[in-house]
Amino acid sequence: MLLSLHIENIAVIKRLDIDFNKGFTVLTGETGAGKSIIIDAINLLLGARADKELVRTGESQAISAGLFGGLSDIALSALAEAGVYPDEDGNILIQRLVFADGRSQIKINGRASTLGLLRVISPTLISIHGQSDTASIAEPEKQLELIDIYASNATLLEEYRQAYADLSSVREQIADIKRREAERERLCEILEYQIKDIDSLALYDGEEEELIDRKVKIKNSEKITKNAGFVYKALKGSEKGSVAYLLDRSVTALSQLVEVIPSFAGYVEILKDMLANAEDIGEEVLAQVEDMDADPTSALNSIEARLDKIAKIKRKYGITVKDVLEFRDKARAELDTLENSEELLSKLVRDEEKLYTHAHEIALSLHSARVEAARLIEESVRTTLEFLDMPKVVFFTSITEDTDGERRVLYKDGFDKIEFYISANKGADAQPLGKIASGGELARIMLALKSAISDKDGISTVVYDEIDAGVSGKTARKIGIKMLSLSESSQLFCVTHSAQIASLADTHLLIRKREVDGKTETGITVLDNSGRIDELSRILGGINVTAAQRKAAEDMLLERDKYKR
Repeated sequence: MLLSLHIENIAVIKRLDIDFNKGFTVLTGETGAGKSIIIDAINLLLGARADKELVRTGESQAISAGLFGGLSDIALSALAEAGVYPDEDGNILIQRLVFADGRSQIKINGRASTLGLLRVISPTLISIHGQSDTASIAEPEKQLELIDIYASNATLLEEYRQAYADLSSVREQIADIKRREAERERLCEILEYQIKDIDSLALYDGEEEELIDRKVKIKNSEKITKNAGFVYKALKGSEKGSVAYLLDRSVTALSQLVEVIPSFAGYVEILKDMLANAEDIGEEVLAQVEDMDADPTSALNSIEARLDKIAKIKRKYGITVKDVLEFRDKARAELDTLENSEELLSKLVRDEEKLYTHAHEIALSLHSARVEAARLIEESVRTTLEFLDMPKVVFFTSITEDTDGERRVLYKDGFDKIEFYISANKGADAQPLGKIASGGELARIMLALKSAISDKDGISTVVYDEIDAGVSGKTARKIGIKMLSLSESSQLFCVTHSAQIASLADTHLLIRKREVDGKTETGITVLDNSGRIDELSRILGGINVTAAQRKAAEDMLLERDKYKR
């Protein structure tokens, strides 16, 4: 349940701290008092878009923070799956900061989090149903979702969706092969030409860099020959005057001294290393001279011609030689696929059959669970709607399927096509819910459906935001009675303009504006019995409240005792 809500600098709300109780809570107030802002603040905790326009004028940031506790096992399991765990008191604290520059920040139990994670976990904590959500139940996708919640199909659905993803992947490969089959011969010719074109150069990775290095050497051949010759002669080439000769003599002399001065042994090793290095450097430098081309002009022409060919091939197939070679490998693999497409297609068709059979078996299990769930939901909804002044209602679930030959067509959630049908009036044919239900009827149907799945979805807090619009009088009263009943197993909030509903709540919160230091602020008051009579009278009477309306408000509150748990 939602234990408390902290709102700061959101629109006309300067600061609000509200503690909530179990049971049924209503929020009332004049139009524009700020009820919708409180819903906006809660929606921020659900991952709604953080619009900088929410930030109160003149402030740098806005805050919405909700503390949730008393979580159901279903909610705890879903949270754990997302890697979120309650604190030592069993609570979850969600904080949403919105900055005036458009940035936002999310914290869960004091740790920075992401919008994606928030949107995963928040639906397990609280559910908000407004008029737009009420309209959504007319959509078959939403109706299927409700039936799956009632049937506890989450695990089975996850298994099916993985099987369907595997099936879809193979089907895409089959479609790709068939699509390419029509132009296979032309593609094979193109790929063969590209492979031959690249292979004709016998390229290797790094060749271009080697050619450029060699070109630089050839252009500087005179300098290399002159200086390399001097280095070789100085280090090794001169028989008696070279560094190697002198180091060798020094090693011999110092070795003889070691017999007299043992500490010189280390110097002998150092000189030996110097001798070896001098000889190695001399040989390496000489190799550079010997590697020089006899005809530099011819060599340069050959290199330039090769580099030109490489440049042309790069313009066709890639930015670098490595890219060209990777292009060639991909072309080879694609050609192999095309040349073996019949064999591959045959294998994929066999795989598709196996994967379809597996996915269809899971879909059958889903279907069985949905049929039973639909039957139970129908009974519950009809009973609730009859109570909510729809005595002649006909309500049932149409479950159909599409076929392709002898096989059922599988979709992302199985093969079932589900749609609720209703007839609210005697003698009228039942039609799809979205085609005939009025706003008031949809509100009652939403409540009936929510009542049916209330102990299945694991959501301990439900908010109804003016879904009673379009109903009044006795029907509104019965909606309130149903909400009171639902609040026995969950925490229930209702934003309403109906006195018939508001008078049935366990807790009545009044939202109203006031002026503080020249600025408008929204405040909230927990009404006592006298305050409730005043507010209910206002709702009933409008501008001028009569004694009869106050008496009606008193009677409504007294009558509530009949429905208390």
